[in-house]
Amino acid sequence: MKHQILTVLNFREQLLVLDEADRILDIGFKKAVNAIVSQLPKHRQTLLFSATQTKSVQDLARLSLKDPEYLSVHEEAVTATPNRLLQTAIVVPVDQKLDMLWSFIKTHLNSKILVFLSSCKQVKFVFEAFKKLQPGIPLKCLHGRMKQDRRMGIYSQFCEQRSVLFSTDVASRGLDFNKAVDWVVQVDCPEDVASYIHRVGRTARYQSVGRSVVFLMPSEMKMLEKLQAAKIPINVIKANTKKLQPVSGLMSALLVKDDDLHKLAKRALITYLRSIHIQKDKEVFDVMKLPIDEFSASLGLPMTPKIRFLNQRIKGQKTTGKSSPILLENMNDDSTIDIPREKFESRDFNELADRREKLEISDVEEENVDKDFLLRKDAPNVGDAKTSEIGDIMPATRVLKKKKLKINIHRPLGTRVVFDEEGNTLPPLARVADTKTIDESSLLDQGKRSEYYQKMREELKQADKEDKQLDRQRRREKRIKEKMKWKKDSMEEEESEHEFSATDEENMQDMKQKRQKIYFNSSDDDEVKEKESDVGLNTDSISLAEQEALALKLLNSMH
Repeated sequence: MKHQILTVLNFREQLLVLDEADRILDIGFKKAVNAIVSQLPKHRQTLLFSATQTKSVQDLARLSLKDPEYLSVHEEAVTATPNRLLQTAIVVPVDQKLDMLWSFIKTHLNSKILVFLSSCKQVKFVFEAFKKLQPGIPLKCLHGRMKQDRRMGIYSQFCEQRSVLFSTDVASRGLDFNKAVDWVVQVDCPEDVASYIHRVGRTARYQSVGRSVVFLMPSEMKMLEKLQAAKIPINVIKANTKKLQPVSGLMSALLVKDDDLHKLAKRALITYLRSIHIQKDKEVFDVMKLPIDEFSASLGLPMTPKIRFLNQRIKGQKTTGKSSPILLENMNDDSTIDIPREKFESRDFNELADRREKLEISDVEEENVDKDFLLRKDAPNVGDAKTSEIGDIMPATRVLKKKKLKINIHRPLGTRVVFDEEGNTLPPLARVADTKTIDESSLLDQGKRSEYYQKMREELKQADKEDKQLDRQRRREKRIKEKMKWKKDSMEEEESEHEFSATDEENMQDMKQKRQKIYFNSSDDDEVKEKESDVGLNTDSISLAEQEALALKLLNSMH
């Protein structure tokens, strides 16, 4: 439509064209737009395009518009969204959103799915956790903290193949996918009707068919009324309980093994709660109604982390009866929330929309897909949707303590009770006293206590001495057994490997005789003379120094 309008215009005129005008004129781009407009000629034609066009007089006055004309494609239409878009909603408690998302992905492995989450940390956590669990389909993530070249690469990959893309609202505008997106899954509720329309606008484009589902918590059912009031045909359905696959237990096991994923889960929890807390529409978004402990357990966290801004709000309610203001400047850089709102600078989400191409008409359509996982069941009214059966299916992954344990430091101390062999109670220090004449006054005698302690010391020393002696004996026996085993093994090896002949035995005998030790100055004269005659020596006629030199020579010859 935009291209057709631009082609019929006279391009000799000077034009100012703003795509996604409602967000470009937002406060986040106020300074940049004012600077651009101030440098443009006054005589020009201004064209504004958006699926949710702004009608604010102040915004239009900033562009110096004169006699503007408003053209709407769906001005007289019955519905504000395309007729080829099938829109559904399902009531899911916050602590069962991941289980529902995992089950949905597992039952739609042949579809191209675009999943919207509230914050960057949520996108990172769900992407990393599901990637480790391997659902059976390629996974990708896209958020505002990525650089532009990386965003373009992920966008191109998602256009080419069937996969699941986890994204923030950075992908809700300005993206035109070459091949139709089969499903748009909104895990977190959009902040308003306009955000919902832009999210579901990623599918059912041109002549394609698309489907969308939004997870609404019981406290967010007011959003369903607002969507229906805005001429959006959305039906409430229920999940097929037979297809549900709880994943909270697997998440707990992942967080135990991966410390980085554990930290990311904490940040995902805090940023999600902060995104709910800063929303303007308090009829839909109320962070105080959320079961935070159950939600923390569903992410796999063993304990609920501290949430400072909620603690400040609770303290403010206790002191003044009203919620105390929260300083948004205290937010960390890594907890950036990608929900477009006036208090935050808008992301450059439309940088990916420089070139738009026509979508290919999809010839293949999933038939009866609702029968697999989503059971189509129109609710007669919004109140009936709260009676969903999902809440009783998946139990929590841990036992939650409603009350914290308080320790009283002034509590009375306990006393030690000693029993005798017959089961009767004895007074303190009874065993150090004389059992025949038990006197409580004598039990506290310092002399008897010191005598008892000295006796116990001697017994301990004696027991320690016996233990050391027993240990030495055991070590000695172990060494002897090892030595005997080594000798036995060496003898067996010699017998098995060597079979000597008669000549070899004679040679070995000669070598043994040569290697026999010679003992000098021995008391056995006959033995000494025998050894001296064998070697041809006479020790009587040589000095002590010569004997030492000869001994060294013989030792060297043996080696």
